[in-house]
Amino acid sequence: AQNAPNSDWEKKVTEYFKEKLKENNATNWVPSLNDVPVHYLKPNSLVKFRCMIQDMFDPEFYMGVYETVDPNTNARVLHFGKYRDVAECGPQQEIDLNSSQTVTSERQTFYCVPVPGESAWVKEISFLTEPVQARVSPSTSYTPSRHKRSYEEDEDMDLHPSKQKEQHMGESCCCGGDNHGCVEPKRLETEASAGHHVISPNCSPPLDLNFPLPGEKGPACLVKVYESWESFKVNDVLEVFGVLSVDPVLSIVNSEERDSSTLDPMECMDTAEEQRVHSPPASLVPRIHVILAQKLQHINPLLPACLNEEESKSCEFVSNFMSELSPVRAELLGFLTHALLGDSLAAEYLILHLISTVYARRDVLPLGKFTVNLSGCPRNSAFAEHLYRLIQQLVPASYHLRMSIESMNQSRFIPHKDYTANRLVSGLLQLASNTSLVIDETQLEQGQLDTAGVHNVTALGNLITWQKVDYDFNYHRMEFPCNINVLITSEGRSLLPSDCQVHLQPQIIPPNMEEYMSSLLTAVLPSVLNKFRIYLSLLRLLDYSISDEVTKAVEEDFVEMRKNNPESVTADDLHKMLLVARFLSLSAGQTTLSRERWLRAKQLEALRKARLQQQQCVNGNEL
Repeated sequence: AQNAPNSDWEKKVTEYFKEKLKENNATNWVPSLNDVPVHYLKPNSLVKFRCMIQDMFDPEFYMGVYETVDPNTNARVLHFGKYRDVAECGPQQEIDLNSSQTVTSERQTFYCVPVPGESAWVKEISFLTEPVQARVSPSTSYTPSRHKRSYEEDEDMDLHPSKQKEQHMGESCCCGGDNHGCVEPKRLETEASAGHHVISPNCSPPLDLNFPLPGEKGPACLVKVYESWESFKVNDVLEVFGVLSVDPVLSIVNSEERDSSTLDPMECMDTAEEQRVHSPPASLVPRIHVILAQKLQHINPLLPACLNEEESKSCEFVSNFMSELSPVRAELLGFLTHALLGDSLAAEYLILHLISTVYARRDVLPLGKFTVNLSGCPRNSAFAEHLYRLIQQLVPASYHLRMSIESMNQSRFIPHKDYTANRLVSGLLQLASNTSLVIDETQLEQGQLDTAGVHNVTALGNLITWQKVDYDFNYHRMEFPCNINVLITSEGRSLLPSDCQVHLQPQIIPPNMEEYMSSLLTAVLPSVLNKFRIYLSLLRLLDYSISDEVTKAVEEDFVEMRKNNPESVTADDLHKMLLVARFLSLSAGQTTLSRERWLRAKQLEALRKARLQQQQCVNGNEL
């Protein structure tokens, strides 16, 4: 309002909020849609949302600047349409669509969902770091602009929808991509946190919120981005700060009683299914008009959001934690050794797996992936289930995939494009970067895979080998690179490929597995558990290098090994040892490879291989 229409007021808004959010942990004071139900939040207020981009809709046009006119006095007023879904339009005002002052602008809409598989502890800690004042309770100060009608009036409106339209025609006028009318249906009290499907107002088929994983909770949002949207892509994890829009008028496209004369002339180009998906009720899928959006390196609330060398705060955090890294690693190794029934070698490899990440790609080869197959898992004790629960307490996002003939044949792993609704239908493998995927083969029985099952197993193999998922666009497949940590628990060798097979050698068999695993968690102090969580997240983000001197020494060592036993040492073995050496160094907080770490990596690999050889002797079909 303080600036002329043609000034760069948009930049000033962005800069203002960017500066304000840097002050005194201001980001913690902004209410989060991850923690607070939508109906507790004041419409048109500033909110934040931690989310993953599940789909990108087509760009939409909106009235950036528009003019209203009073038919009685002919008085004209200019308005801005940015950060809004519904145009400001008083009772005696009309929008002049033919005004020379009108400016049409463009914005991009992302369909965003909470981070798939986000751990409960991430949500709890994020919630607890907010000041008490920022934890919103139902607002008593906010009164809706509309007056409540009596039950009789409601009933009359339902019987005579034309009355409902007449009452609201003068109250609000819509503009923008997903608003096609000026009618307000009754407020819907159903919440969007009930899972995958939600019932929409007129009991048409349930609205699928398109979460990648079953049983997920939390709101899906339509996030409207006004600038630099080219820098974002599907599956990016973002934190957005913006204006919450939950105007009931946005639900009009779901109302069967809509009058075609009030609809946008372009509407005929969209199918009814597309309208339902792209313009869901705002009470179920709120809109956020983004003022600031940032890609997140990680979602661990115990670490600074952005770990770069310019910021002194994050530098101080890293150096302080690095100074106490050694005891944390020792405690974590002890904790995981107990979790793996006393097997310290398997615990070493599990640490290396949990801090592994794809750090680069050479052509199609992802460097840094470290999929571990933990074979020899006890079948009948639900060991794999309890191990997953422990891992879930350590990593920010994870999913437990129980492999069975039924789940392989019936689940939807690969996202596919639905051209009727013009959206990307999610699948189990649409996951955010650095998600831990634990695949349990211990319950797999003999049976027949159908076509879908074969495709799903192939997709898992491609994910593990190439760190990519081929999304199905009907006429073609499109590669989406990913960075997923895959751990496979199995009795014998896994059916799926892996980078490293570690055969479990339990030193203890607890009579009650559930009691044993639960006691492990309760024995760890919350402060120590938080150090484990910081350790595993932070080490993934560190840089690593090998000096020319050490490279030369490694090459010479490899030549010597080949001389002694050319059959048993291959180029693949060298690659594996270098990977183990990399993560072994990082696990000790060292960002370069030393001679000692290289020798330790060789020793670990020799122990692992000897164990596999031993298992092969016991059971010739094992390997």
